[in-house]
Amino acid sequence: MQSLFTPNAHPRRATFAALVAGQLLFLLAIWLFYPLQIFPRLGEVLHALGSLITSQGLLQELWASLTTAWQALGIATGLALCISYLTALPFFRPLAFAASKLRYLTLTGLTFFMALMLSSGHQVKLTVLVFGATVYLVTGMTQVILNTTQEELDHARTLGLGEWGSFWEVMVRGKLPDMLEVVRQNFAIIWTLITLVETLYQSEGGIGLLLYKQNRYLHLDGVLAIQLVILALGMAQDYAFEGLRKLLFPYAGLNDVARTL
Repeated sequence: MQSLFTPNAHPRRATFAALVAGQLLFLLAIWLFYPLQIFPRLGEVLHALGSLITSQGLLQELWASLTTAWQALGIATGLALCISYLTALPFFRPLAFAASKLRYLTLTGLTFFMALMLSSGHQVKLTVLVFGATVYLVTGMTQVILNTTQEELDHARTLGLGEWGSFWEVMVRGKLPDMLEVVRQNFAIIWTLITLVETLYQSEGGIGLLLYKQNRYLHLDGVLAIQLVILALGMAQDYAFEGLRKLLFPYAGLNDVARTL
């Protein structure tokens, strides 16, 4: 127990898991026995969740949002990787710099121009999500590339790889675990934006439209039920990314440890 109150301590996994479980049970007990007046009760939320699944198509809408989100993530990741790897060439660094600064633009004004240029609501929705994710992915991925040390490049050159060979081995293959971590951290941007975009373009449905309808008619229990589903699925995808990184790059953690020594 003392390790839980010691700065920079590393408690045992079992101890930390018990701590998390205890805090969750405490919050659940407060919600169950001492609910706020404006906050739906646990039983009401569970009942609303059952109704959403059986009669309002929650699972179908959730699947529609998931497929759109993963499609946007795939396109955004490909674009961001291309832009970020090009920063190894000084000629293209202003492009990556400009792309990263576009994250300060608001999507409210951009959606109007996208709607004028594109022919369908799905294309507009997908373009908004791709743009919103790409500018953040480029920021993180470019930083990964620029953090490449001279020692790493010199080591590759001593092996006779040359400049392009060093680029491939050090920056492309060597940085893939870090790139996947950037994707994991920024997928939440798409998962957050999709509810907003589905509210603006309602032709294909989605979890965002279902949430909008519950909010419009003040069904607070339904709103909270959907929010909890969104949170749970987002956390599940986050852990899936982490598991995929450990599966594909089992030795990547050793590099992180080496950097701290």
